[in-house]
Amino acid sequence: MACIPGKKCGTIIVKAEELSNCRESVMMQFCGNKLDKKDFFGKSDPFLVFYRSNEDGTFTICHKTEVVKNTLNPVWQAFKIPVRALCNGDYDRTIKVEVYDWDRDGSHDFIGEFTTSYRELSRGQSQFNVYEVINPKKKGRKKKYLNSGTVTLLSFLVDTEVTFLDYIKGGHPLCTGNPAQPTSLHYMSPYQLNAYGMALKAVGEIIQDYDSDKMFPALGFGAKLPPDGRVSHEFALNGNPQNPYCNGIDGVMEAYYQSLRSVQLYGPTNFSPVINHVARYAASVKDGSQYFVLLIITDGVISDMAQTKEAIVNASCLPMSIIIVGVGPAEFDAMVELDGDEVRISSRGRYAERDIVQFVPFRDYVDRTGNHILSMARLAKDVLAEVPDQFLSYMKTRGIKPAPAPPPYSPPAQPLQTQI
Repeated sequence: MACIPGKKCGTIIVKAEELSNCRESVMMQFCGNKLDKKDFFGKSDPFLVFYRSNEDGTFTICHKTEVVKNTLNPVWQAFKIPVRALCNGDYDRTIKVEVYDWDRDGSHDFIGEFTTSYRELSRGQSQFNVYEVINPKKKGRKKKYLNSGTVTLLSFLVDTEVTFLDYIKGGHPLCTGNPAQPTSLHYMSPYQLNAYGMALKAVGEIIQDYDSDKMFPALGFGAKLPPDGRVSHEFALNGNPQNPYCNGIDGVMEAYYQSLRSVQLYGPTNFSPVINHVARYAASVKDGSQYFVLLIITDGVISDMAQTKEAIVNASCLPMSIIIVGVGPAEFDAMVELDGDEVRISSRGRYAERDIVQFVPFRDYVDRTGNHILSMARLAKDVLAEVPDQFLSYMKTRGIKPAPAPPPYSPPAQPLQTQI
């Protein structure tokens, strides 16, 4: 209903609390015993509601269990919750738990409540974690009232959530390759970077800090190579197939412009050879010691869509991600399809094990002239939006833990010199 001008229609109160840096999660399971019967034609359909206490003494819902139908002795499924959500990392903060009987019309019947804390729960299954469910109204009315049943903690398991940064600190390098696709967008102006050069420099500078040695194998595809004019979809930009590595993004830029002077741009545009090229490297190091990021800069034209889908599906079980940056004004429907955010990519009836592709249209981040980036921060955020989760999904599904971070550097003690 619309609010009438000049008439007070209620108040919305927003409360905020600074989150702690606690990264633990806890898996818990509870059961109930001899809960009050609430249904006229049955027993009860109980569920639990967990509340975190706030700094001002109020409570905020942080978890609801599922409903267990028609029983006074329910066993609820185990659930996982971040400790920040449960108590904001304060182990002694009150946690309130209410027990309800579910009703179809939403007017759930209150059975009772109890309070605890993370510290108490962390004792695990014991006599300390059997809680009497108390209904204050019943307790006030009935002298012989004991409780409305009990709720028991069955299990309590703590897990520390590792982050993308933990792996980086532990020395897991991200290895980055850079293929550039030939089109007229490669125009070599003496005054400014072309569309490919601008995208390569901007995105390359964002991701290069995650590579420990800053040596990048840079590959091109879709060109006739000297001296015999052989068409290649997988050639070294620096002209050295035995050592295609370039020193930093500046080295990649130099190799890119050098290749424009020596090769003849030529279709068709095939993505799969270079994806398979990186996949061969990734397949040789599945222990998590390295993770590969393939950067593809393209105008959106692709000639081997079926083969590229097959290559991505095959690579989805390997330690690698693919960032596709689209340059120019074309439609990028094929690149959006490869991204797989809306529909998981598949090939010949097989679905990708995980999403490993992130597509970014570069034109969304430059001004109308195409010569200036509007926001490097927003470009960086979107380029790297999915890589950390893709990285973590590979490590977690294979049980690979981050290596411990090296101790901080401390300079050697200087010997005390005494002059007489």
